[in-house]
Amino acid sequence: MTEIDRAGEAAPVAALPENKTAGRGNPRLSQSERAYQDLKKRILDNEMPAGFQALEQELAELLGMSRTPVREALIRLADEGIVEIRPRHGMRILPISVADMREIYEILTGLESTAAEIVATRGVNQQQLAALHAAVSDMDIALAEDDLPGWAGADERFHNLLVEFSGNERLRTWVNTCRDQAHRARMATLRLRPKPVDSNKDHAAVVEAIEKRDAEAARRIHHQHRVRAGAMLVEILELHGITQL
Repeated sequence: MTEIDRAGEAAPVAALPENKTAGRGNPRLSQSERAYQDLKKRILDNEMPAGFQALEQELAELLGMSRTPVREALIRLADEGIVEIRPRHGMRILPISVADMREIYEILTGLESTAAEIVATRGVNQQQLAALHAAVSDMDIALAEDDLPGWAGADERFHNLLVEFSGNERLRTWVNTCRDQAHRARMATLRLRPKPVDSNKDHAAVVEAIEKRDAEAARRIHHQHRVRAGAMLVEILELHGITQL
């Protein structure tokens, strides 16, 4: 991997978003891991939108650390298909198109439905069941308060728990990669979609199927939920002329 530096002519760079907590966080994390988590969060939350460019040195100054951990973080993000490393021009955040979203949701639909089936087949303990119920409850509370970011956070937690409880690490890795890319589109369209009341009902139904150890129902309900969610997201993007994120 070629080092990113200021040698040669650099492309114009947009102003970097300010973050007063840059460089802080869990002191047990390595600098490389901190850089990775910080940059990834900014990208997934669209603080750094698609097409955004920055030099390695500028990112290092933003995060309050040396260039080496930033370089390591960028390599990881490039491997995940989130950024493109451009020699002498820094990094560029790669866009996600409507076609990309269709493919991503096709993958998520299949893998997460399989996870729901595995969880229902194996069963969950009381602590795991309580965590799933709590996520659904938090979604209901957030909707009642019209707190869409809060709802999105609880919804994401539910999906994470579902995949985690499957115990399949390969499935979890693949789902997380796709879900990270989908997160950008979900957050960008959060206030453009209808209030997700039906989504909460779907999640509650999946938990009920898991509690009953009904694997077929858990898979079917979650599959239908993901198909509808993906179709709605693509429809919103096309309706508003959002060709890429």
